[in-house]
Amino acid sequence: MTAQEVAASLSELNLSEQEEIAKRLDDDKLAEVLEEMNDADRVALVKSLAEERVADVLGEMEPDDVADVLKDVGGATAEELLNLMEATEADDIRRLMKYEDYSAGGMMTTDPVILDVNATVADAIAAVRRTELAPALSSQVFVCRAPLETPTGRLVGVVHLQRLLREPPTLNLGIVVDATPVSLSPESPLNEVVKQLANYNLIALPVVDENERLLGAVTVDDVLDHLLPENWRNREGVN
Repeated sequence: MTAQEVAASLSELNLSEQEEIAKRLDDDKLAEVLEEMNDADRVALVKSLAEERVADVLGEMEPDDVADVLKDVGGATAEELLNLMEATEADDIRRLMKYEDYSAGGMMTTDPVILDVNATVADAIAAVRRTELAPALSSQVFVCRAPLETPTGRLVGVVHLQRLLREPPTLNLGIVVDATPVSLSPESPLNEVVKQLANYNLIALPVVDENERLLGAVTVDDVLDHLLPENWRNREGVN
């Protein structure tokens, strides 16, 4: 069964039955299922499981999805889960939790593909081929000054996958980078994010601070999750 199908099945069970099924799923699968569950069921299940297990499962999820879960869980439980995570990961998630849900900062992931100007086209293609990378994030590489962990040094620009495929593998990204990318501030509201994605026909946009440091990226996937009704996955006829 897909994660969506498991989530739909869980919604028809009581909490104790959901717990039993969750215990039989490995961390990666349960992470996928949590992402597909509606908010109320997800919060109840997270609160019912052992915190150590939940922390392991959250570690398999994208930071923006973890931030959404912990915002919903709230209070002492969220803080205890953060304390069980790696310090760097927890810091990223705390930063995301400060932003409004329907802002670029609240929707962004802090883990896009980031390389420096001296990386080659071959390096970039290898980076976007990582199997764990979401398709929307594999569409482009963000070229930044050090440090390369968000928040990075200054964002130099973006190289799209189509450009990478047309260039010699040994060419440096500093030569092929688009140095005038469209970007968002973390406070940009949802309607501005949608407008920029549509105007420039993009599937991901960088989010930068006032010093042009890359904070993360917002993808079309993130936007759709906020535009569609919460229970759209479970509606009859949706596959």
